[in-house]
Amino acid sequence: MDSHGSLPYIDADISGAQRAAANLLIQRELPRNHSATIHPSIARPPTSQLSQALQQEVDRAAAGKQTSGGIDLCRYESSEDLSPDSNVDSIKAALRNTYANMTYLRGRQTNISLLEEYGKNAWLISNSHLDDAHKRLDSELANIKKQSENTNRVRKAAQEDSRGEMLGLEETWKQGISRIIETQLATDRLRQDLAQKRHTAAT
Repeated sequence: MDSHGSLPYIDADISGAQRAAANLLIQRELPRNHSATIHPSIARPPTSQLSQALQQEVDRAAAGKQTSGGIDLCRYESSEDLSPDSNVDSIKAALRNTYANMTYLRGRQTNISLLEEYGKNAWLISNSHLDDAHKRLDSELANIKKQSENTNRVRKAAQEDSRGEMLGLEETWKQGISRIIETQLATDRLRQDLAQKRHTAAT
């Protein structure tokens, strides 16, 4: 809409040279690090309260390093067949791995069953909630845009209504300045004439 133009609707736009000069004055007043420093009126972001382990993981990801350590996934892999002459320690280790693998697979099977039974509905409900939130935000945005447009219409109408008065006042001001200058020039000429006559009378 045309009501979203520049703030002054009745004043003439400045030239490119005037705009550049104004920007230069603004840049001189700004501190050197203004583009990299947060303005004091902007609230500081909350500080994170990460545990040491989480902070180490964040630092690792920020540095682009590969994951090291963590859970030993080989315990969930199938155990190798034992030979008939395997010792007791090897049999116990294989048995522990088999128990761990069975527990993991049992839990995974339970989770997959729950996902098959309730996952679709939970996904649909989550999508419905997100869609409702999106609609609310769209409605709020539309209301704010409407208020902004109404404000701009009122502001533009007020400026347009006062255009004649502002132009008249500006013309009166120009005429007043012109008369002041003319009066000063006439006063200077009169002063010079008086000085010249005094000098002639004295000689």
